[in-house]
Amino acid sequence: MKILLLNLYYPPDTSATAKMARTVVEALSMNHHVTVLCGRPSYDPTERRVWRLYQTEREGLAHIIRAGSTDLPRFEMKKRVLNYLSYVALEIPRALFARCDAIVAMTDPPFQGIVGAFVAMLKRRPYVYNIRDLYPDMAIGGSIVEPSLFVRIWEKLHRWALRRATRVIVLGEDMRARIVAKGVDPSRVVIVRDGAEILPPSTPLPAPDPEVVRAIRGNFSFVLVHAGNLGFYGAWNTLVTAARRLASEGAGLVFVGDGAQRAQIQAAAAGAGNIRFLDFFPAGKIPSVLAAADAHIITVKRGLEGVVVPSKMYGILAAGKPIVAVAPRETDAVSIGVPRGFAVSADPDKPEEVVSAVRQLVFNANKVKAMGEAARAAAPDSRL
Repeated sequence: MKILLLNLYYPPDTSATAKMARTVVEALSMNHHVTVLCGRPSYDPTERRVWRLYQTEREGLAHIIRAGSTDLPRFEMKKRVLNYLSYVALEIPRALFARCDAIVAMTDPPFQGIVGAFVAMLKRRPYVYNIRDLYPDMAIGGSIVEPSLFVRIWEKLHRWALRRATRVIVLGEDMRARIVAKGVDPSRVVIVRDGAEILPPSTPLPAPDPEVVRAIRGNFSFVLVHAGNLGFYGAWNTLVTAARRLASEGAGLVFVGDGAQRAQIQAAAAGAGNIRFLDFFPAGKIPSVLAAADAHIITVKRGLEGVVVPSKMYGILAAGKPIVAVAPRETDAVSIGVPRGFAVSADPDKPEEVVSAVRQLVFNANKVKAMGEAARAAAPDSRL
């Protein structure tokens, strides 16, 4: 088949959807001809592209078409929206003339699913919608936008796009439940979980980089790590409040990464000696970041269950590390992790529950070990 994949971001963009788009392309290219229609790199790219209306590249077996969208810095919302709009203005006419048998759309920009459904309708082609983050639910739940007529129209168009899709690919059970509740035929909604490289259970984990471990652990006796985007989805105030209460017990909370909420989280954590912030490490150091923690934090604030599904859970499991899930019980990290024994959970609105959950681990090395073993055992299980 000839498959057309639509997403603004693609490497050398460094966003999560850019990386996942490449993974999707690599998998599809084994059996199909894939064309990616993306924009100029603008998400903290490792390299830039000169402006051309359209330019083409080859990456392995895939054909990459880059529309000449603006490449303004992503940190100001107005500039990011201009990147979105300039991409879509060039994406639609180019997509209409691209030869394909099927169309796959991801979720950058946040209304890409609607654009993909529109293009597929005009081309009379099957449409597959690969949802990474669920909009406009995430924009409302993350307080990025306020409820309004615009948002109601956005939601109505999004439901239309969902109903037009031949298949809707989601990341977990919680997201699937939310999509089905919007009136989508359950038989069309398929769970395809993000994964991680899984070594056989008998294979020793690789030795972590000592410098990375020292940078993360510092002098803490027990280290909680949140590695990833510090966006609008997390229960950050709850985490910071809980961490402050754990300072006297030698527990440290280390944020590794960046995002729209980092400055606010740092302000909330000001003066807390057991809360530290580190920038992202190179991709090759991710296994060392995972190994450095005693336990990893996964957080989803209330109202966003099924809207965001943190895919980092699978890397944590592969590393054999426990999870502290500061998230509603409907999220996969809680509903799967607690029964399977690799997670403890806490209400995202109750710091005292986070403190209690962490204390279960700080003072019980055997429990930490057992949870790590449960994580490693669960990692290769496709039924997760």
